[in-house]
Amino acid sequence: MRRRLYAISTILVTGFAFYLTGCNSASDEKKEQTSTTPETKAMTKEEMIKRGDYIVTTGSCNDCHSPKIMTQMGPVPDSTKLLSGHPGGSPLPPINLNSLKPGNWISMTSDITAFVGPWGISYAANLTPDSASGIGAWSEATFINTIRNGKHLGNGRDILPPMPWPFVSKLTDDDLKSVYVYLMSLPPVSNKVPAPVSPPDVMKMAAK
Repeated sequence: MRRRLYAISTILVTGFAFYLTGCNSASDEKKEQTSTTPETKAMTKEEMIKRGDYIVTTGSCNDCHSPKIMTQMGPVPDSTKLLSGHPGGSPLPPINLNSLKPGNWISMTSDITAFVGPWGISYAANLTPDSASGIGAWSEATFINTIRNGKHLGNGRDILPPMPWPFVSKLTDDDLKSVYVYLMSLPPVSNKVPAPVSPPDVMKMAAK
């Protein structure tokens, strides 16, 4: 009987020892995997500028936010005024009032910086870091909240069409931070863009 109990206890002790050995091995393997997992490296300012440039360029932001030079192939962005918005003080062509009615054609200026639709008139904003007429006085948080919420300054008036903010807002925080850093790296351009015009006021403008 004693021999039988001794044999059983020996088996249990041996099995427990194997169990502990297996646990230690799994723990050591997990630690090794954790220690070898590469950490996400924060981008440098130069890398953020490069990333922001890529996003802005491939996102076609210049199509609306940059004044244009007319060529035989049509309007092309003016490289001296990139992303400075609708040229303030420039005359508007005659307004097609039918564009204010839903279901009709939407109008835009020949340089693609001002637009007429059921919302009234909207102008492409100055995105350069000019502190008086651009976004130079904006904080990173204000910029991100503006895109995320579709509100000017993050909590003001609605951002109007054709700005595709619902899609741009899908960018990650790191992407939006990179865009902000890139925009802040641009030469500031002093250009005060007009405020949006409501449909009733557009009617008054057209009547003059």
